[in-house]
Amino acid sequence: MSGAVEPVSVAVVGAGYWGKNYVRNLAHLPGANLRWVCDRDPQALARCARLAPGARLTAELDEVLADATVQAIVVATPAPVHAAPTIAALRAGKHVLVEKPMATTTSDAAAMVAAADAAGRTLMVGHLMLYHPAVERLQRMVRAGELGRIYYMYALRVNLGQVRRDENALWSFAPHDLSIIQCLLEQQPETVAARGHAYLQPGVEDVVFLNLDYPDQTMAQIQLSWLDPHKERRLTVVGSRKMVIFDDTHANEKLRVYDKGFDRPPDYESFGEFLALRDGDVHIPSVALNEPLAAECLHFLHCVRTGTPPRTSARDGLAVVKVLDAAARSLLAGGAPMRIAAAEPAS
Repeated sequence: MSGAVEPVSVAVVGAGYWGKNYVRNLAHLPGANLRWVCDRDPQALARCARLAPGARLTAELDEVLADATVQAIVVATPAPVHAAPTIAALRAGKHVLVEKPMATTTSDAAAMVAAADAAGRTLMVGHLMLYHPAVERLQRMVRAGELGRIYYMYALRVNLGQVRRDENALWSFAPHDLSIIQCLLEQQPETVAARGHAYLQPGVEDVVFLNLDYPDQTMAQIQLSWLDPHKERRLTVVGSRKMVIFDDTHANEKLRVYDKGFDRPPDYESFGEFLALRDGDVHIPSVALNEPLAAECLHFLHCVRTGTPPRTSARDGLAVVKVLDAAARSLLAGGAPMRIAAAEPAS
């Protein structure tokens, strides 16, 4: 058929809580040929046999890496063990999509970036929210200057949900909001301060509050918890011209744009006239409700096929891990601000 493309032969390594969703998508997306699913849990493999009956199942990563027909691998193992299979796959000549966070230490993330550079292969990070249609729309608004100068933003990501044992609320939830904020501001914070507490399991924080400060005086705050009576996924962006709320839990009104703020008239005689309150309309843009994970997978396949640099690159993932790493140090230091680059207490 004219215009048809050769499917990308792909494997999924890690088919648990989130990995099974990659299996579901890649088993049915056009342009993908899901050849392998790898997991050490027999129950996970049995589940994937139903999701992807055409895929081969194995508990051994070496068996997947030895298959010369496999072009790309999705690594969706638990975050603390992302680095080893990712580096092994890159050295075997495979392109890799690794789930977020790409690693749980800056040194591991940097080693993964170096391995991709040395192999000349694509390394993409699964920062899912950047493939969300509402976030894509918000990004276009910010870049077009519709909101004016961004003053600050704050995010709320809480629920009464799955309690993790291998990572705390910071590492489990914050990559979503940090990747969005990084995308919107196009800069790294100078410092991060984090406070939290472990209520359910010793040493695993259930609730964390992050404060980020940027070189241009922009600031951001993130509240994270899996121990909360509400399920909320909300980001508020306050600009000099407009303000926007992204509410991912709302069924269809994902974005609300507020034409509100303060205007500074060119001429004024008193302080009361210096700032004039502007209370305009509220606009609810129409946003297509496509599945972000399907869009992410399609983008990865396109990058493998064409060599196009991924929108969520390995260096973007490394930048997020640097913030997480510094935030983790701040947690241990009782909330002391940490500089991002060196992860040392801010002066």
